[in-house]
Amino acid sequence: MAKPQITIHKSQTMSKFQIPNSKICNFGIVICLLFVICNLLFVISPLFAQNSDDLEITLDAKSNTIALPGIFKPNMDLSGRGVCAQSSWPQTLAAPEVLDIWQKDIGFNGIFRIQYNLWDIYELAKYKEEQDKLLANYEEVIKKISDAGGIVILDIFGTPAGLGKVLDKKSPFYDYRSFKELIKSHMKNLSCDKRYNVWYEVWTAPDLDDFFLGRKQEYFNLYKAVAESARELEAETRVHIPVGGPGVSWWFQNSDGNTIVTPEKSLIYEFIKFCYSYRLPIDFLTWHAYSTDSKAEKELTRYNKTAVPMIRDWLNYFRFDRNTPLIIDEWNYDSGANILAARGEQAFINSSFIVSRMKNMYDAGLDHQVYFSLEDFYNKKESIIRNTGIFWFDSESQKYKGGAKSSYNVFRMLASLGNKMFFTFKVDDEFVGVIPTKTSDGIALIIYNYIDPALAFNYVSRNIARFNEKEKRFILSLVKRDTFEKIMRRELGISTLRCSKKVKALLQKAQEIYAREEKFKTTPRNIKINLKNLKDDYLYQRYAVDEACSLNCAFSPAEEKGVVVAEAYQESLVLKPYSVNMIILKKKVAQEAN
Repeated sequence: MAKPQITIHKSQTMSKFQIPNSKICNFGIVICLLFVICNLLFVISPLFAQNSDDLEITLDAKSNTIALPGIFKPNMDLSGRGVCAQSSWPQTLAAPEVLDIWQKDIGFNGIFRIQYNLWDIYELAKYKEEQDKLLANYEEVIKKISDAGGIVILDIFGTPAGLGKVLDKKSPFYDYRSFKELIKSHMKNLSCDKRYNVWYEVWTAPDLDDFFLGRKQEYFNLYKAVAESARELEAETRVHIPVGGPGVSWWFQNSDGNTIVTPEKSLIYEFIKFCYSYRLPIDFLTWHAYSTDSKAEKELTRYNKTAVPMIRDWLNYFRFDRNTPLIIDEWNYDSGANILAARGEQAFINSSFIVSRMKNMYDAGLDHQVYFSLEDFYNKKESIIRNTGIFWFDSESQKYKGGAKSSYNVFRMLASLGNKMFFTFKVDDEFVGVIPTKTSDGIALIIYNYIDPALAFNYVSRNIARFNEKEKRFILSLVKRDTFEKIMRRELGISTLRCSKKVKALLQKAQEIYAREEKFKTTPRNIKINLKNLKDDYLYQRYAVDEACSLNCAFSPAEEKGVVVAEAYQESLVLKPYSVNMIILKKKVAQEAN
């Protein structure tokens, strides 16, 4: 059988692709031009492309503002030193030289916490002249703050010898009437006779044995004595005397070591309930919050709420004002050690943390914060050595010898912010943030770049309360066995884990965060800052806190120049890891007039 013949007609098969001879030359030229253009685009495209890690922000100088929230004020716990050779100076108060520096550079128009140690005061009972000097020194600092328009949070601490159940300043009292009379006499002098602006906080960290030897009810009795004293004096003198507490070590803690899983068992909840039962006032609520996590206040509970709205709900339920001021009055960069490089020779790390934490506190809805502390601690007698201060000192020197850390300059930046903040301004970034303010003669911005060294772990911690008991136990087991770190480093695959999809999704997100955390610990960020609706001659100043300086750093511009702005202004910055920059644009006319 003959094979069928298959004929392919060249003219037909080539018809879709044939080019007329007359156009071959022009087509070749076009191909060559396209090739050249493509190669040029390949070479120059990086020059025009926006790196996904770069940032660009735009601020309209005519956009709406609000009064600068109190959370951004340079508030400070004035504690420090831990022991002073001069018995008439409060032993837990920073040195007079440091207080003078703060008053000169920043001033006392804010909230300042003082540990009012009744034990120390009455240890000098036999030495009346020394005791009077001690009380006068306390009062001098209180007066300076009050005269400057500031608020003193006076932390009532230390049961005097003879009034406690045991011979220890951490003891609860044994005689309610005597303790109440004692407290009332101090309140009358400071608040009624002298009219100082004092808020009385009852104790500090009463949930910890290191600070209070009593139980929950004994702490409540302490508060009752102080609150009733205030109420009686108010009735007599018509002077309002704010009282608050409980100054617990973390908002969800109690004396039995509670966790965020059961916030309803917290000392704060029980405290609010107790005050409702006994019709006692709560003028403000306080707690402490030490962490490296600048977003610690965004930790979720199983009720899908963070601390602030939950506490406000508790206040409202027990018929207190839900807008009662909520204050974190002790906080600092803390990873569990008494001495940290990030608070000393690498204080620039803490510096960037401070501003980042404040911004996140504001976002979380807190009213105020008080940073701890003004000066480092060094007390060998009580084994207290902590470098929590923004000032260091030489404990071996007979005279004052010390100085500021770079973190002090951050508080000077905060003091230089304008009185109004642009409230519609947002920066969507894990590490970089901006506090934008309007001054009387220009603009003042603080830009920070903080990378939490335990970011992935803290992310999981902030979200663990949303999981069921079995899932929580599994997540905690990963941390205890160091398996979590292996997963973050991708040495162990998430797919191999026998856990729920919800847990795997959490770990996958944590992995992504960990990768960015590791990258940006050492990688600078580029940022373009666009300012709109400015039109004048300005003095541009940029202040910086970064790895270039940690101790005894001058507060002076890293960059200064004159700029003429027609309608808009753009500035490009390189943000180093763990850095804080402040940009001030000040009208030259206003500056010369001053």
